[in-house]
Amino acid sequence: MEIIMAFVCGFLFMAAIYLILSRSLLRIIIGTGLLSHGAHLLILTMGSFKGSAPPVLSDGVTDYVDPIPQALILTAIVISFGVTAFFLVLAYRAYQELQTDDMTLMKGSEDHE
Repeated sequence: MEIIMAFVCGFLFMAAIYLILSRSLLRIIIGTGLLSHGAHLLILTMGSFKGSAPPVLSDGVTDYVDPIPQALILTAIVISFGVTAFFLVLAYRAYQELQTDDMTLMKGSEDHE
């Protein structure tokens, strides 16, 4: 199962880097979202899968899953949601001001100061 998840993580990272390197601001935002999902899946995969083992240790249980990766992923999901919302608002405001979402046109030129 870890091999499949490693390929899925690699594909998510590949697609995210491709989108981040594009010129459209909306594609860059989607790429950062994919990058965060790939990181979440990577952390979950590195935490290992134990099937139906409980995430906490109780009396009589010898096989359990480490809850730290799950807590890290939950925190990272909330943070990435906030960052994505901020990026979307920032992109909308930039589009209102500049009437474009092309990053090369947003740079401006020497005669605009």
